[in-house]
Amino acid sequence: MTDDVEQTHISDEMRALAGTELSSRVSYPMAESDIRRWAVAVYYPEDPPAEFIDPEVAAKTRHGGIVAPEDFNPFAWAVASSTGGGMTADQAKNPDSFENSLGATGPGLNNILNGGIDIEYGVPMRPGDVITSVTSLDGYKERPGSLGLMLFTMTKTVWTNQDGDVVKVVGGTTIRY
Repeated sequence: MTDDVEQTHISDEMRALAGTELSSRVSYPMAESDIRRWAVAVYYPEDPPAEFIDPEVAAKTRHGGIVAPEDFNPFAWAVASSTGGGMTADQAKNPDSFENSLGATGPGLNNILNGGIDIEYGVPMRPGDVITSVTSLDGYKERPGSLGLMLFTMTKTVWTNQDGDVVKVVGGTTIRY
């Protein structure tokens, strides 16, 4: 007699977490000087493109004015408000800390690693914008690997501006085994 029960790391309790908001942040209004400093820093040692620095050059672009580079982080220096939070260094050492932080029991796996990110860009960020970032658990999936069944945990972070326009959507994956 064979056992036809399929092994899984995903419990019903974990499945129920899909769609749960994990954290949110709201930025302070972005200033032109914030955009300039970011552009100078990320393009160093080269000069940043004039469209991020010079209002006259920026006015002639398809955006009609200064916009932030796509990788600009309005939360880099400070946030106006936040809920939830990021993972601490101690939590990162515990592969179950993700579920534990949501009040659930994790799968009991021993290893964790970053599975990468995928970013889709929307409208550009402009001076004066207030950005809201909301991160939620997008779900779980599994795949066999050379060291056993791997658990993929996907998150989705949506950035919107004060008008509700999507600035970017970041999909993140964590792999546990």
